[in-house]
Amino acid sequence: MVAPRNAAYAEESAEVEVLYANLDKLKVLTKKIQGSLDRLETSGRVVKEAIGPIYSNTQSLQITNANIDRVNEAIDKLRKPLDAKGREEGTIRAGPQSAGVSQYLSAMKRIEGALKNLTATNLRANQQAIADLNSLLNTGSAKLQDLFRSMLKQDVNPVEPLHYLTKPNDWSKELPFPPIPEETLSELGPIAAAISSAASAAAQGQQRQGEDPAIAIYAEVRGPYITSSLQNLAIASVNTVKRRPSDGPYKQGTNGEQQGRALQATCRSAMAEFSKTLRELNQYIKSNLMTDCFLAFEIIEIVTAMSYRIDSKTGELKSLFIEALRPVRETAKSSLSELLEETKRKAASIPVLPPDGGSVPLVNEVMSSLTTLTGYSGPLASILTSLGDGNWRSTSNTASNAPLDVSPDSQTLFSHFILDMIEALINSLEARGRAFHRSKATLGVFISNIFCIVDRSIRQSPELSRYLSSPDSIARIDAFRKRGTSTYLEAWKEASQHLFDVQYTSRGARPTSGGPVDSAAIVKSLSSKDKDTIKEKFKSFNAAFDELVARHKALYDGSARCAVPWRAKCRPSSSRSTHASGIATTRSTRAGASTSNTTREPCPRSYKPWPELKDTRSFISCSKILADISKELQI
Repeated sequence: MVAPRNAAYAEESAEVEVLYANLDKLKVLTKKIQGSLDRLETSGRVVKEAIGPIYSNTQSLQITNANIDRVNEAIDKLRKPLDAKGREEGTIRAGPQSAGVSQYLSAMKRIEGALKNLTATNLRANQQAIADLNSLLNTGSAKLQDLFRSMLKQDVNPVEPLHYLTKPNDWSKELPFPPIPEETLSELGPIAAAISSAASAAAQGQQRQGEDPAIAIYAEVRGPYITSSLQNLAIASVNTVKRRPSDGPYKQGTNGEQQGRALQATCRSAMAEFSKTLRELNQYIKSNLMTDCFLAFEIIEIVTAMSYRIDSKTGELKSLFIEALRPVRETAKSSLSELLEETKRKAASIPVLPPDGGSVPLVNEVMSSLTTLTGYSGPLASILTSLGDGNWRSTSNTASNAPLDVSPDSQTLFSHFILDMIEALINSLEARGRAFHRSKATLGVFISNIFCIVDRSIRQSPELSRYLSSPDSIARIDAFRKRGTSTYLEAWKEASQHLFDVQYTSRGARPTSGGPVDSAAIVKSLSSKDKDTIKEKFKSFNAAFDELVARHKALYDGSARCAVPWRAKCRPSSSRSTHASGIATTRSTRAGASTSNTTREPCPRSYKPWPELKDTRSFISCSKILADISKELQI
């Protein structure tokens, strides 16, 4: 037993000795490596001390080399303008006739560039070169001036103005006035620019400013040409004006051509008949103003276009056409205020309105008239501009003697007139509805049905949509939708007042905030008087609510799809029925009504849908809560 244990210890002891031997070898190896690192570090320090000055000298040499290259480049740039004189001197002194105008102008530009660069250096050594280039530039400019003068003198033969004024009797055979040929002008332009540029460069170098040589040469050559050409015309004008003493004072129209007077004399009888015809048409329009005012607008459009067309060809008769058109124009101006007043009179004189809140035919009639009016935007814009914004609301309008003209704000004025017509229609019908309908709910549906027909007409007419697409116009029209909705909801608000009254059910301590409320205990603690009061309020609310639901069913619902097409089409399908007033209601189960789905269609892209109205589900939810409380009160 002892022998095996000693053998194990001996084996382990041998292994430990081996490990110690390896550790000694590792220490010796570590010392050798450390010695090698020390020697390597010493060698590196020696190399660094030896190479450091060499590297520094190399960097200095590189910087010096770069500086030398830059100096060479600067010398080349300085020498380049100096070489321009030798390159371009032959071309400049040869002249533009031998070297060619385009090449000569290019050489002049290069000389100017070299002179500009040398002047910018401001070196004393370049002064001689600058003087040589200035001399060469002046030589080239002088040769260009000679060429410019010779080309201008090619077309200076005096013109006889009387030959062009008196010879042709037919406009088709009128002689063209002799201008400078296009080929010559295309050459004169660059030459004149080169002369002016050279003069400017020379003046800049000498610090002085003088007259442009090109302008001076042109005035020198063309001035005598114009003077000699107009000399005979001046003599003829003076001789024509001279009159004998018996002729009397000068009268307008006795000098010059008489074609305007001849045209007016020829057309005098025709214009008189034309004016008579327009006066007769005007009397007919006045007798049927509401239906035939569109004829007045069309006459204005046709006659105005014809007067401008004739005036552009003859320069005459425009004033006669405007004078002949004046009665029709005044009638057309007065028709705008008459349209507004007639709309109000028709709305106020409607004897009976639909008892179910339906619309009246007058709405479709007025919207059809407005759609027709958009086809006469040209003459209407002119009339509205002459009246001024809003002045068509008054029946006494001042006549305008100015010719027909369309201002940039004519579209805005036209949209304002259309809005005034719509507002006059709806306001008048609303006033008639308030006098006829006793129920506010019926009145609200009546206003909403009128609004939806107006809105549908605007959507179906691209022209009306264009004139009424501004945010201000949409807001003015949308006000009637909001008015109809608020009027309809007033009836429901009256019924809800029974629920919003305050009844103190307990004088004890209030429960903690957020804590549970025992409604059954509160009801049981009520006195008989309090219970009777609450019962009466519930009975009043239920009676009013049932009456409102019954009236709601009896309201006009035949045009529900057309009354609110944009809202029904643009909303997802639901179980709510949409009424003509635009109020989405969920029928109460206590009233025995059934729900229905509305077929939806894609919303039209041309018109932005109006916002959705709030529904009356709050009343329905409130009634359900009150029904639960009624059971506790045993109503």
